[in-house]
Amino acid sequence: MLNLASSTEPAWGRWAAANIDEVLLDHAHCEKKAASTAVSLIFRYPERPSLMIPLSRLAREELAHFEQVIGLLRARGREFCRQRPSPYAARLLEAARSEEPARLLDTLLCCALIEARSCERMQRLAEALEATAAEEVARAPELAPLVQLYRGLLASEARHHATYVELARALELAPEPELRARLHALAEHEAEVLRRAPRVPRMHN
Repeated sequence: MLNLASSTEPAWGRWAAANIDEVLLDHAHCEKKAASTAVSLIFRYPERPSLMIPLSRLAREELAHFEQVIGLLRARGREFCRQRPSPYAARLLEAARSEEPARLLDTLLCCALIEARSCERMQRLAEALEATAAEEVARAPELAPLVQLYRGLLASEARHHATYVELARALELAPEPELRARLHALAEHEAEVLRRAPRVPRMHN
């Protein structure tokens, strides 16, 4: 269960597939940022030892995904480079409270929602790429590695979502009803951020 408050329409997948090189570059940046976020939490909360190993493992997995996407970019004749970032994550995290332990709770739940949305978007993109390959048979060999990438990442993205939620729960940062209510509120906020996002080819726009 991804705990999202809205669903991405299949039309987004078709649009993203039509702009796949831009989306793929953004995806690389997303994996890099996800690894950086996990490491930053390790540095920010050394007094929370239960965060250390799960976030270290998660960061390494994100960097492995980063390398996968870089390899696919290169196979398509593109190189990793700067790209104007989506405002999605920053706007989502604006809802995080400033005082502890609420700040940690909200940060973990926002990270969970980012992973959830990534999982959902990758599913939509994989479906659109598969449909394109079926309609344009000549492009099937070109699109097959992309489908393999996005199908292959779904389980890990869902697992990362669950990891962040379970970390928030295990740390007992809030009673369970409060945690669930906060996750629901942040999911509603995430859906609104996405609704207002500029229409440029990005994973979270």
